[in-house]
Amino acid sequence: VRLALPKGHMEKNIFKLLDDAGIKLNITTRGYRPTISIPGFEVKLLKPQNIVEMLNLGSRDIGFTGSDLIAELGATNVTNLLDTGMDKIKLVAAAPEALFKGDEFIGLETVRGTRKLRVATEYTHLTQQWMTKKGFNPENSLLVHSRGATEVFPPEDADIIVDNCATGNTLKANRLLIIDEMIQSTTCIYAHKGLVDAAQENDREAVAKV
Repeated sequence: VRLALPKGHMEKNIFKLLDDAGIKLNITTRGYRPTISIPGFEVKLLKPQNIVEMLNLGSRDIGFTGSDLIAELGATNVTNLLDTGMDKIKLVAAAPEALFKGDEFIGLETVRGTRKLRVATEYTHLTQQWMTKKGFNPENSLLVHSRGATEVFPPEDADIIVDNCATGNTLKANRLLIIDEMIQSTTCIYAHKGLVDAAQENDREAVAKV
């Protein structure tokens, strides 16, 4: 079984989860292929985004990643086996305080006639869906693909950001207010659908023999 484990912010919690379950990992310095105490398993460390892609392609059988990334990358060839409940985040749209009148976002009105409203994000697919739903279009808005540290874009380089938020402290530090909450996300265990289908077929054959 080809198991994918996440590198980065999810890593610590996942490794502790496995350790608490009695599953031991042996990771060498700068190594990306740890050994695991479960016979028949081959492990590789990947970025969470790449885990989604590899599971969807079928080059990995099982992996841990965020449900927000599954939605963003449109992975349809995977099955959610278990929600760990860890690494809880919200995907939110937020903007500088100056673009609010009370609790109302007035960004479009503020820039109308001068330029397009700029929306910065790493989540381009989900953000485009949200923009369409909210009435933003190519005539009045522009999607800017950020590559991290999205919260520093406003106000000079973006009017709105769409980013994941755990505590809200980063938004507060950058004087950003939430316009809308799009989805909630946690770390889940996913499997390639082919693996699940094969397991179900084996179960059906076993029942038939009985």
